[in-house]
Formats: sequence, structure tokens, C-alpha cells
Amino acid sequence: MSLSSRPDPSSPSSRLVRARRTALVLAALAAASLPSACADPLRGDEAPSPDAGVSLGDPTMPEAAAPSGDKPRVDGGFAAGEAGVVRADRFASEVVRFAPGPCAGFGATSMPGIVFGPPEGAGMLQGSYDVVSLGMGGEIVLGFGENAIVDGPGADFVVFENAFYANGDATQIAADLGEISVSEDGVTWVAFPCVPGASPPYGSCAGWHPVLSSTSSGISPFDPATAGGDAYDLADVGLSRARFVRVRDMSRTSCPAQGARPTNYGFDLDAIAVMNAAQP
Repeated sequence: MSLSSRPDPSSPSSRLVRARRTALVLAALAAASLPSACADPLRGDEAPSPDAGVSLGDPTMPEAAAPSGDKPRVDGGFAAGEAGVVRADRFASEVVRFAPGPCAGFGATSMPGIVFGPPEGAGMLQGSYDVVSLGMGGEIVLGFGENAIVDGPGADFVVFENAFYANGDATQIAADLGEISVSEDGVTWVAFPCVPGASPPYGSCAGWHPVLSSTSSGISPFDPATAGGDAYDLADVGLSRARFVRVRDMSRTSCPAQGARPTNYGFDLDAIAVMNAAQP
């Protein structure tokens, strides 16, 4: 089942995931000091919906160095520290469309490499800079080539953003929410419901679970219960296969009309990992 939409919170698998995430939160808080928060065929006609205005980490990102987007490759895959080498065909292989909105730009000079390969999560207490910011209402479409996402046991793919717990408080999520849609042909899209409320949980929206998996942490990006991120099951939207994933920013933070404009507003995409692929 999808860990994002969680249609049956009383199921044993849902309880296990929540228990493991709770344990990770407690361990992180105990071990770390808390830093300060730093149309056309591929686009539908729906207007972005507003979220709760959560973007607690955005103002600090322009001070960070622009990410390089270069991830170590080994034997045709990506080096992932203690996790070994992860296959390149379990991640996006092309950027089909990038339509940034106002106040986008952070990480764009490192496209497309910055959204390929495994995530570079920074943990529960801060956001990663290894991302591209979509801006307000911006969107990106990623393709997976011949190794499409297929419906299999459990969640089929995970979307990684750079959410974190502000001041270490799991109820105060620094998040930029996004709507996830999938398509087999790049023309017909099916969206996972994303109707942000005033506070978490944010259901099937992406961008509100911190990311622990990185090439240095040794945590596999293919287990949402330990890797973090937001997991999706194609069965939840009635599909058996998808070759494209679209991420659309659902934020409502205002982009300044005058003066210096930030470049880091909106959904910050790190990576998308595929658990169930056409070529296992």
C-alpha cells in the first residue's frame, strides 16, 4: 500500500512503518544538537491548489553553494556508501519537461544530473541542498526510459524532497508540498490526491517526510520506512505501469514582486527511486 496515502492506518504494515519512523525521530533527536532552520501533452490544465504555507527552511538556501549535481558512478550504477552500488535504471533517466514557476532557480544549473540517481538526504533536522527548486506552481516531468515503474508488492516508487523537522519538532514540518502524477504515455495523467490542509498529515502530497538516505549514510533509498521520503503505490490510482512522473508545486508562499527575488521557493526535488521496475 502507499505509505503516503495510508488508506488503512490500522493495518499491521502501516503500524510498523509508523513505529519505525517514530524510532528514527527519537534516535535523531537524542543524538544530535538542533541547528537553526536553514495545454501541452505533458501538462494538465488543473490550477495548483494552495497548501498551508509551510516553507520554514527556504530563506537560508540561497546562502548555500550551488549543488554540483555530480553523483559518483561505479560499474554503471551509483556509489551509495555502505549501501554499495545502486543500479542507475532504478532512478529517472531523463527530464522531459521543466517548467519553473516564480522564485525558482536553485539547483537549475546542475540539471539534469541533480535529479538523477539516489537522494542526498540531510536527515530529520535539516534540508538537503542537493535539489532543484521548482518555484511557485512550477513543475517537472521525469522519464524512466524502458525500465518503467510497475505495480508490485507494496509501494512502487519514492519521491524525495528536503523536508525536515523545524527545531526538532515532528509536528512542525518544514515542507514544500507537491502533487504527484503518473503516466504511461506522457499524455494521460493520473494524480495522487493532494489537498493540503492547515497542518500535517498531508496525505498523498509529496514533500513532507524527511530524507535519511544518502550516498554517505549507507541507508538504502528503496525502503521508505528507513530512507524517508514519500512513497507511492500505482494500485492506489488504478495503474499497472508508468513511464513518467510529474511533480507539481502546491505551495502558496508569495514570491516578492520587487527587489531581490529568492531562487529557492516551491517544491525542492532531490530524487525519485523505483522499487518495482519492469526490469527487476
